[in-house]
Amino acid sequence: MSFDDFYPYAAIVLLALSTLLTRAGFLLIGDYIPLPDRVRSALRFAPIAGLTAIIVPVLLPWEAGAGPQFDLKLIAAMVAVFVFIRTRNAFMLIASGMVALWCFRWLVGLLFPGV
Repeated sequence: MSFDDFYPYAAIVLLALSTLLTRAGFLLIGDYIPLPDRVRSALRFAPIAGLTAIIVPVLLPWEAGAGPQFDLKLIAAMVAVFVFIRTRNAFMLIASGMVALWCFRWLVGLLFPGV
């Protein structure tokens, strides 16, 4: 087995091991190492930061050198956020966003058939 054959397998095993250690490490030794209050308060914002990192690129697609492009998903997301603020219901957030996106796509299809 040459190095060229061994390298991809070694990379996969090492990446899997590093992922396992970083994710399971806190679960295994987390009780023995108490976190400071500042770290605990900062970790409360981790889920919203992760969601933001996933959602923003979908809502504002970028083209190289052109910046963010307008998309109907952004308007549908604004409708969904408005409905969520009014109702505080996660199901209504998802349903209103999807219905708004479908309606906007249908309306654009009627007004601009070639798009």
